[in-house]
Amino acid sequence: MQKQKTLQQSFSLQGKGLHTGLDINITFNPAPENHGYKIKRVDLEAQPILDALAENVAGTQRGTVISKNGVQVSTIEHAMAALYAFEIDNCLIEVDAPEFPILDGSSRFYTEEIMRVGVCEQNAPKDYYIVKHKIEVKDEATGSSLIILPDDKFSINALISFDSPVLPNQFATMNDIREFPTELAAARTFVFVREVEALLQNNLIKGGDLDNAIVIYDQKTTQDSLDKLADAVGIPHKHIDELGYVNNKPLVFDNEPARHKILDIMGDLALIGKPIKGHIIATRPGHKINNQLARMIRKDIKLNEVQAPVYKPGCTPIMDINRIKQLLPHRYPFLMVDKIIEIGSNHIVGVKNVSVNEPFFQGHFPEEPVMPGVLQIEAMAQTGGLLVLNSVEEPHRYSTYFLKIDNVKFRQKVVPGDTLIFRLEFMSEIRRGCALMKGLAFVDEKVVCEAEFMAQIIKNK
Repeated sequence: MQKQKTLQQSFSLQGKGLHTGLDINITFNPAPENHGYKIKRVDLEAQPILDALAENVAGTQRGTVISKNGVQVSTIEHAMAALYAFEIDNCLIEVDAPEFPILDGSSRFYTEEIMRVGVCEQNAPKDYYIVKHKIEVKDEATGSSLIILPDDKFSINALISFDSPVLPNQFATMNDIREFPTELAAARTFVFVREVEALLQNNLIKGGDLDNAIVIYDQKTTQDSLDKLADAVGIPHKHIDELGYVNNKPLVFDNEPARHKILDIMGDLALIGKPIKGHIIATRPGHKINNQLARMIRKDIKLNEVQAPVYKPGCTPIMDINRIKQLLPHRYPFLMVDKIIEIGSNHIVGVKNVSVNEPFFQGHFPEEPVMPGVLQIEAMAQTGGLLVLNSVEEPHRYSTYFLKIDNVKFRQKVVPGDTLIFRLEFMSEIRRGCALMKGLAFVDEKVVCEAEFMAQIIKNK
């Protein structure tokens, strides 16, 4: 099982804000397990802390803005993308302004600093959001769409298109998140000259220049208007017939704008609070639709606090019924675990196929067969017993006896034809032969019951 990660040590960066033009200091600090991403406004008297989560996004027009209780921080996506790319789960970010510094308009400097200070593994298990079915969001007005499909890793395909002779369409792909430092981190944000005037009128991009964005001149205007805009953002005058990119530095990649869109998607989806296992197909993506997908996933996370384990019936089990019978003393009609499909140092996943031929259905109930809740708990306990036995040498010489069961909840009935998936994990280390575990039972994606167990390992006579 993969573990959570945080920074090995703190690092700081300085730069100007894209929209405010302020000189900004930002520091990234290690954070404890299950902390997530949090942003502290150290320039304000109370130094309020904001959770970097999708539901706190208050604006997406020219970057991602989070806000809570009247406090906001903008342009966070490039930093979030770097943290996400290095699989960092926990980080406290301190900033002395209402936005992050734009730096060069990419994630390059964040990436370089993370690589310099290093990442360390923590003890808590990493909790993924596993995509199990197609999820899609669309914006009919703009033609934007994001589709996310099941996959065993995180990957993105992005297609951008504009009504522009300079940037009509581009395509970029990230097949593996490990490509980020070399293939994506340096991709800079971009803006069209025709958009600049409106941004200036809205009192934005005070810190924008050719050092932190790719500027694209793609629609002819009057020479006077073009010269005024060039002076406003500090770019050299250009003849109105010279369409193309306006840059101090050449493009890092031929498809740099499309690669930057992948970077933005990563930064915005980092705000779901968990790493994703899924494949994203993005058509004309932007911060607005990125956040719509992130909010949809956050809603699913809240409704299903714990995702059901992935179960592929055709896969070879870790323990089949013969191995289970070697370890557990139970026999018909009381052996209630069919196979173990996953096991780690502190967790286990077991399967029970519920058949109408189960003897208890004869009396519970003849006209409406329902699996007794006490037997669901027994099946879960047997699965937990296998986890406990897996922690000792020569497990066949030991038995597990349950001493206490607490906080039992039944949420949905279990009937013939259901497949019960049990997930149990240790709540603490085994001490003096006693183990404390929490168990969940799922049918499909829904929790049907849960309980906490205390068990004792005893050597057989």
